[in-house]
Amino acid sequence: MSTIRPGFGAADVMALRQQVLSRSAALQDVRAASAAPPATGPANVPAAGFADTLNNALQQVNSVQQRSSDMQVAYERGQVTDIAEVMLARQEAGVAFEATLQVRNKLLTAYQDIMRMGG
Repeated sequence: MSTIRPGFGAADVMALRQQVLSRSAALQDVRAASAAPPATGPANVPAAGFADTLNNALQQVNSVQQRSSDMQVAYERGQVTDIAEVMLARQEAGVAFEATLQVRNKLLTAYQDIMRMGG
């Protein structure tokens, strides 16, 4: 059985929900902008290789984790008082890390399959 702390009403829940939705929309906008092809340049030049794409993705995950860590330290120091913001940053970092692990596992499986083909 869960309990709701006093003073935490439906308006607070709805405000928190709106924050989550706006941040989700912002993340989707960032993803769409990074996935869009460049507006200028020759059509026959590839945008980026596999290694560059993987490196960029890992850098993004690292920045999300660093932001989460910075927010947690700021909360512990009393500089940030919005626990919901800190928890959202932690969840975002956790999801990004889990997605990175899944990609790594798929790449490792593909590599092992390719190595088995040769022998």
